[in-house]
Amino acid sequence: MKHQPQFYQQSRIPSTAARWWDNFTQNKLATSALVVLSFIILIAIFSPLLAPYDPTLQFDEYLIPPSWHANGQPQFLLGTDEIGRDILSRLIYGARLSLKLALIVVAIAATIGILLGTVTAFSNRYIEHLVLRIMDLILALPSLLLAIVIVAIIGPGLPNAIYAVAVVLIPHFVLTTRSAIRNEINKDYVTAMILDGANKTRLFLKGILPNILPPLIVQLTLAFSTAVLEIAALGFLGLGAQAPNPEWGTILSESHDNIVNAPWTVTFPGLAIFFTLLSINLVGDGLRDAMDLEK
Repeated sequence: MKHQPQFYQQSRIPSTAARWWDNFTQNKLATSALVVLSFIILIAIFSPLLAPYDPTLQFDEYLIPPSWHANGQPQFLLGTDEIGRDILSRLIYGARLSLKLALIVVAIAATIGILLGTVTAFSNRYIEHLVLRIMDLILALPSLLLAIVIVAIIGPGLPNAIYAVAVVLIPHFVLTTRSAIRNEINKDYVTAMILDGANKTRLFLKGILPNILPPLIVQLTLAFSTAVLEIAALGFLGLGAQAPNPEWGTILSESHDNIVNAPWTVTFPGLAIFFTLLSINLVGDGLRDAMDLEK
């Protein structure tokens, strides 16, 4: 009896990103946090369409409680502040400003930190030791305290706050990049590329960089959380964004005197910062766990 040939369909091998996503979605808490974070980002992107009023518009209704309160008004869902501005509108626009500032800070810190970490990993030990001692000096002080000192020296204001927080975050990217490159540099594929004549630039871009993306992605996520918190802290202290900018820390600074007689003016911006930081940190932890499963 003649046997008929059997054909087998080869299953598609998922990409690395697809495997990361599959691992990530198994973490229900991280997935829920990603939904919350995506919602906050969408609010920030479409804030001009979602906010009922201009964030600087002042009404003749001062310290109106939220609409569900007995003395609340339906046109002010979360109430108004001490000079009659709609709190909901300020929070929505504040999401846009706070996340945009954090994104700028992380972009600056990541660009400088990754470049400096790469140079350090490929340099001789004298340059390496010099850079590492400078990074240790920066890390020796608490990040917020160092940011306050820098802003106090160069002057308060939004641009200076961005530079200060970026300086604080640079050492984390330097050390993460250097450590990741050092872990890869003695592997066989790197030796093969060197023997094939690859220079250091090609070696890093084509060989090492794709393999050190997981720790860099996690570090980007954690740095974004730190940037949001420290920009809000500097705004609260009057060293960052200045009134009437609707930055979350500045909103807290303007309203903290009303914490007793009008607690909603402080509660809602505080909750916005809390849920944003919580969702970013949970997403970062989920990404780290998902990428660790691939090792």
